[in-house]
Amino acid sequence: MPSPIVVLSDVLPGDAVAALKATCEVRHVDGRDRPALFAALSDADALIVRSGTRVDAEALDRAPRLRIVGRAGVGLDNVDTVTAAERGIAVVNAPDSNTVSVAELTVGLILASVRHITAAARSLEAGEWRRADFTGLELAGRTAGIVGYGRVGRQVARRLAAFDMRILVHDPYTDTVGDDVRLTGLDELLATSDVVTLHLPKTPGTTGLIGARELSLMRSTAYLVNTARGGIVDEAALVEALREGRPAGAALDVFATEPPGVSPLLALPNVLGIPHLGASTPDAQLRAGQDVVRKVLEELAPLPTPATTAA
Repeated sequence: MPSPIVVLSDVLPGDAVAALKATCEVRHVDGRDRPALFAALSDADALIVRSGTRVDAEALDRAPRLRIVGRAGVGLDNVDTVTAAERGIAVVNAPDSNTVSVAELTVGLILASVRHITAAARSLEAGEWRRADFTGLELAGRTAGIVGYGRVGRQVARRLAAFDMRILVHDPYTDTVGDDVRLTGLDELLATSDVVTLHLPKTPGTTGLIGARELSLMRSTAYLVNTARGGIVDEAALVEALREGRPAGAALDVFATEPPGVSPLLALPNVLGIPHLGASTPDAQLRAGQDVVRKVLEELAPLPTPATTAA
């Protein structure tokens, strides 16, 4: 029996690629090169991607033998899961791979925001000494509002509790939290939190969840952090709210369009923007690669031959 053909359209750690090559024919292709991707998919059994490859209906049309799509990461925004399901193509991801990396980055962005670390560093690099302009906030005794209490949200709550923060959570799909965490409605969370951090998937129900009305509820001294998905926050509304000083600032790892190009958000002095670095650690990348390869190999494993009974 010929080996299954696996197309890798984004980079995976060497250990993960070696595990694939032990039993499969592996084809490397740049997923952004659509003609090359389509050619590689013509007789492929599996496709493994990160975020740089768009697996839409057009791509799936070119893959008549495809049995599984593996996303080496958490979000499936770049995979047409509906079309895949209609065609009997399994879709798997690595939901636990970047939990710690995103949680730690979130805390870093919170600290950088409330203590004005980036702006102060740039000022010093410019030869200035403006200590009075960068007076910040202590986290201890203040309130953190966590919107979305899944894997990442829970890890963020643990870390912020260590700063002696009060923890509020809004998640309509969660009814059990720890003793030191309080569930509340979104409006109350926005109105009473000193830091609001988002940790929920982008769905039709969460797109634009934080818009002009929601931003107007936030304190003028509060900060908004988004390391979840672009589009959950209405960026045009956020620009206006930040110009008006409510909230005081925002730290964004994700954008509605990536890369965002020349964005009015990034021109604001009270915005700290970084280029979607949530999973950008060797640890998270290794976990994502290993997890998705394991699932793909399980799907591609040959079915056991039925035992025969002697007559």
